[in-house]
Amino acid sequence: MSNNSANSSNLVIAQKAVRQLRLEASVRRIKVSQAALDLKTFCLQNAHKDPLLIGMPSSDNPFRPPKSCALF
Repeated sequence: MSNNSANSSNLVIAQKAVRQLRLEASVRRIKVSQAALDLKTFCLQNAHKDPLLIGMPSSDNPFRPPKSCALF
């Protein structure tokens, strides 16, 4: 009986592996060179909005150190 359940378990594992492989095989793929070109184009088109490149006013910066205040 345990041999039958082991075979059943192996079958389930194999079916899951086949499903996963079919899913991965169906994914649309592009060449790395095309992906790099697309990424470069995107970065260049959006560089004017990137605060790491153009900076940001300190009043708008959510990461500025908090101002300390003393209550007496």
